[in-house]
Amino acid sequence: MLLAFVVTLLAGLSTVIGGWLGTQTRVLRRDILAAALAFAAGIMITISVVEIAPSALRSLGEIVGTAEALLWVGGALLLGGALVVLIDKGIPHDVNPAEIGGGAQLDRIQAGHVDARLLRSGILLAAVVALHNLPEGLATFISTLKEPAGGITLAIAIAIHNVPEGLAVAAPIYAATRSKAQALLWATISGLAEPVGGVLGYLLLRVVLPEEWLNITLALVAGMMIAVSFLELLPAARRYETHYTQTLVGFFLGAVVMVLSLSLLAL
Repeated sequence: MLLAFVVTLLAGLSTVIGGWLGTQTRVLRRDILAAALAFAAGIMITISVVEIAPSALRSLGEIVGTAEALLWVGGALLLGGALVVLIDKGIPHDVNPAEIGGGAQLDRIQAGHVDARLLRSGILLAAVVALHNLPEGLATFISTLKEPAGGITLAIAIAIHNVPEGLAVAAPIYAATRSKAQALLWATISGLAEPVGGVLGYLLLRVVLPEEWLNITLALVAGMMIAVSFLELLPAARRYETHYTQTLVGFFLGAVVMVLSLSLLAL
């Protein structure tokens, strides 16, 4: 339990790295960010399809049989994806982390454009990112609790894509106030939603589900990760890329790294 909390906390606090970059925007390169986002998507989709969902199917199959387990796992995958979709749909389009933060916004910030309204926008975005991070925190917490090695790998992928979210929060606040402390504070607050979502979500599921059925949450996690990858990471990578190969190569490398790491763990 403690390891799961620490891993989830560290994944969430990677927004602080993005917050720092938001006050040092010349450090950021669009091509590198695009490849990193696609790399995270490759890891998330691969671990969901190759490891997390099959593990849930095996565990549940021992309780209800393979045929019924397939139905439950398939339903949990869809439910996990639907939860992420509902959260994305409920967030205003112009402040949704899945919709903002593309190359045009990065170019404007790097050019030094300042607007007093940016402070309000940045604080609003911090709240939005916090809401957005709740299911990711649950996914990381449960994955680490069930399979520490896989959970840590998943946390690394989430940490990678939390960096541009921290940037999106901190950059407008810094542009409006020129205060690095304020920018980093709000980026940190948005990231702390991950451990909160992990712990509270897990405790709620323990109340709702019998102990032996908690394995079904693995499939829920897989659905969340697949949805986050397709709704947020890959579209964001495409917006940042300067050439389409950056997204393709990043995704391919993420998938390969995940397959190799799972193979090594199986030895």
